[in-house]
Amino acid sequence: MVKQLRGKSAIVGIGELPTGHFPDRSLTRSAVDVAVMAIRDSGLDKSEIDTVIPLGTIANGLDNTNFVCSYLVEELGLGISARANFQVMSGGSSSSNALKVASALVATGLSRGVLVVHSDRLGTGLDPQVAVDMFSKASVNQEYEIPYGWSQLGLGALIQQRYMFDSGASERQVAAVIESLRKWAALNPNAMIRSPRSAEEVLASEVISSPVRKRMMNVLADGAAAFVLTSAERAADATATPAYVLGMGSRCTNFSTTQQPDDLISAWRPAALDAYTMAGIGPGDVDVAQIYDAFPSFVLMTMEMLGLCEPGQAGAFVEAGHTSPGGKLPVTTNGGMLAQGHTGTGGGMAVLVEAARQVMGKAGERQVPNVDFAVETASGGVGMDLHVAVLGRELGQ
Repeated sequence: MVKQLRGKSAIVGIGELPTGHFPDRSLTRSAVDVAVMAIRDSGLDKSEIDTVIPLGTIANGLDNTNFVCSYLVEELGLGISARANFQVMSGGSSSSNALKVASALVATGLSRGVLVVHSDRLGTGLDPQVAVDMFSKASVNQEYEIPYGWSQLGLGALIQQRYMFDSGASERQVAAVIESLRKWAALNPNAMIRSPRSAEEVLASEVISSPVRKRMMNVLADGAAAFVLTSAERAADATATPAYVLGMGSRCTNFSTTQQPDDLISAWRPAALDAYTMAGIGPGDVDVAQIYDAFPSFVLMTMEMLGLCEPGQAGAFVEAGHTSPGGKLPVTTNGGMLAQGHTGTGGGMAVLVEAARQVMGKAGERQVPNVDFAVETASGGVGMDLHVAVLGRELGQ
């Protein structure tokens, strides 16, 4: 199965709108706009897009239902020629699961071209208090945890505390992740927060749920992104810069906090090993890492899980500036959810699109030179699962 999927498909087109607060920007119109961007960027004729996968929309249930019921098929003029329209939804990891499904459809010949689209308005489409309440309770056990005041933020803080204890990482090293992400966001015209933020400024902000501080938290935003995937053979003709899907790996660990492994890094590591094995590469071959960043500590944990740093060394690596522009190993070059903005299920989508963008050489001012391999991750809930993908400029062996 590994050899059957490696290098059989490629992302050939991407589209993205600026992330932020856009009260006059329609959720559905944004979905159409990024879909058109991705199709035009792909080099494919739109008639070759026979599968449409809209990711879950949170801010408007009716719009989400309409996406499920082929809204985009009709708006894009794909009626009758399209074979399938269905939703993939697993929270922040939706993009990774959509990539797996799309790659399998193309590799088996069930689809010629797959369009994956996300659009949401978490910044302006919901009452702020409703949004906060929803996210505090989402992916938290309603029977055994919510009655006792437990929340997503509480879990994120607990995971950060445990990681700092196990690794010896300092609070300043965790804060340095924000500093690095802001440096990348400053180069990203689609990022919501482009102003610099030093680690000292992060540490000066108030504690929200110890040890998580206010400036360590992401901000809910409006956003939209899309990508088009086709076969490796078609990709070679469609564009000069395909991003081949070389490896994928996944692990689901838990739902309830009490069932979460004490050592998440070890529990998730097999996902990285599966992705590397399928791709035929190792951590030392990675040129850029696009890491899902619900909390800054997750970036450090994931770097160690991916083998990009020795255990307990990620904090010092980031603090030394090695993940920032011009560093040894660029990490999350769009600024991530902590700077580009949290768009719900689109957080992982933006990271995946950025991985493809870097491999395709389309990242503009923040382009990392000579990206042969990019590793990308996504996670749903707060540490409930982890997905790893390797994209490459060449098909590989």
